[in-house]
This record gives sequence, C-alpha cells and structure tokens, in this order.
Amino acid sequence: MKPYVHKVHYYETDQMGVTHHSNYIRWMEEARVAFLEEAGWGYDRMEREGISSPVIHVDCDYKKTTTFPDEVEISVEVEEYNGVRLLIRYTMKEKESQKIVVKGHSGHCFLNPEGVPIRMKKQFPELDHMLRELCECTE
Repeated sequence: MKPYVHKVHYYETDQMGVTHHSNYIRWMEEARVAFLEEAGWGYDRMEREGISSPVIHVDCDYKKTTTFPDEVEISVEVEEYNGVRLLIRYTMKEKESQKIVVKGHSGHCFLNPEGVPIRMKKQFPELDHMLRELCECTE
C-alpha cells in the first residue's frame, strides 16, 4: 500500500509554529481511511454493510516536530488482527528527509448496527480475509 501524504496546514500549528500534538491523531485517521479505501473496504462500504469500527485505543510516540508547510508521509500497516480486534501501526516521516516524526497505533473492534461485536470470519469473510492478508503478524 502506498503511504498517505499530509501537508501541514498553518492552522494545525500552535503559537510556537509547531504542529499541535492532537493533529497527529487526526492524520492517523486520514491515513487509515485512505488505506482501507485502497484495500477495497473503505468506511463507506463498511457502513453500507452494517459494520462500524470504533477506535478503542490510540497512542502516539512523538519523535520530532513538524511545522507549516512540511509534508508528512504516513505508512499504515495492520500489526495485529484476530477476527475480533484490529491493531494498526502508523509510521510518520518527513517526506523530504525521511526522518521519523511519530510512531503510533490505533486499536479497533467491529460492531453491527445494534452495537454487538461481529464475528468477522463468519459474517464478513471477504473483509476478514483481506485483513488477515494485510496483517504483519505471524498468525
């Protein structure tokens, strides 16, 4: 999958001219949405199928600051997937220098419209297979 690229907007910086830390979480979501869309299972498709995938965990390890108008390249990888929970890894780099600026994760589950956990392998075998194929884990 190709990395997602985000250009730092002026409004995303603080009074010191540094990107505010909360924006990296937003960029993770932007990159995740693009990643799933590229894989053929975008959020619009999941929602049409009756699947929601809320965030149940998020973390960021900040390595280096970014400023306006840096371009940040975000690589997205499926780190863990067990049919119930999904853990996605994000590596953000300055596009020009390729220096790591942030490493992060987001954890997700899958729910039906009633909020009940979905057994992906049984109910959505195509999506289950795709996530297992993309997984970096050794299952």
